Amino acid sequence: MTTHSTPPLPPEPYVGADAVAVLDEVIRRAANQGASDIHLEPKRDRLQVRNRVDGTMVEQAPISLDLAPQVTSRIKVLARMDIAERRSPQDGQFTLDAGAGYLINLRAATFPCSQGEKVVLRLLLGQSLIAFDKLGFDDATRDKVREIVSRPQGFLVTCGPTGSGKTSTLYAFLQLIDTARVNVVTLEDPIEVELYTITQGQTNARAGFTFAAGLRSVLRQDPDVILVGEMRDAETAGIALQAALTGHLVLSTLHTSDVVETIVRLVDLGIEPWIIANALSAVLAQRLVRMVCPHCREPASLEADLWDADEVLLPSGSMVVKPKGCGRCHHTGYRGRIGIFQVLEIDDEFRELIKAKATAPLYRELLRQRRIPSLRRVGFDKVTQGITTVEEVIRVTT
Repeated sequence: MTTHSTPPLPPEPYVGADAVAVLDEVIRRAANQGASDIHLEPKRDRLQVRNRVDGTMVEQAPISLDLAPQVTSRIKVLARMDIAERRSPQDGQFTLDAGAGYLINLRAATFPCSQGEKVVLRLLLGQSLIAFDKLGFDDATRDKVREIVSRPQGFLVTCGPTGSGKTSTLYAFLQLIDTARVNVVTLEDPIEVELYTITQGQTNARAGFTFAAGLRSVLRQDPDVILVGEMRDAETAGIALQAALTGHLVLSTLHTSDVVETIVRLVDLGIEPWIIANALSAVLAQRLVRMVCPHCREPASLEADLWDADEVLLPSGSMVVKPKGCGRCHHTGYRGRIGIFQVLEIDDEFRELIKAKATAPLYRELLRQRRIPSLRRVGFDKVTQGITTVEEVIRVTT
């Protein structure tokens, strides 16, 4: 059903220019496109440049072979890496002044490969902070989440795969909190966006500053709200849940696929079920779907019914939108992303299941009885609104 216009050939490679100017231009272009990452990939005849825009790789003008080593060395110098070391991976950070007082913070990582060293630059853009109202919640869910975040204590966890926007969601939640009246402390790896009204800590495993050790230290900083970047082990999760029981609001993330798997994972970590049941306030599962470019989208009708489990969500013949591709969306057919969320507020009935170490099917049956919509159902609501496509929703919810 999806058709795309033929993308234009990438621009001619950078040649005969200064490595400093070339790197600056590559980074500025990526920032203008709203890219999250820049991939510099060595090939036999060029240094290939690709930007990750809205979660998808978009090819850019390559860098000629004579300039490639100088560009890589320039990155290593800025990120304070060893420029002579080419056989081991390295990482570092630096800041680029893009002019007019506009700073771009970047995290660099090198990786030795068959043709040389690949470099990935992650753009840490402070202006990429997303407002709570722009996350993608429907009105009823937005009000529910706002009420949960306003509580003085509890444990709120977001879940989803890497790159599904979990940290951005937590940052948006922090914007709902009056940081002038409460003490907010974070523990992150790394700090994605600097927020000047709160205290942010970055873990350092080499120095023994792990999530678990850092969380113990955070509790001695008289916090009201604690943000823990990720629940990576049972010790960290246990300390965070205890903190939620003792009068703190704790926000964190887990790499699980949905709300049920999140609860089961917390129980499987070996934490006492009664602690989880009493501390856990809500679980949010989320994905990011690309939005159809408003400048080139076209109407289309479904050729077959769309199902979620045993229910038809969209019958064949339903009118939807499809991407075409134009210059404004880099010929991808999509421009920008929005979240789809499954939100579960923990109540007494779910607490009893947690205390009984219930299996996943029991949780799913209760979700069905409560008519709590799945991620796919929420995504198809976005399809009927003309925001995204069927293919996008199926891609992120399969």
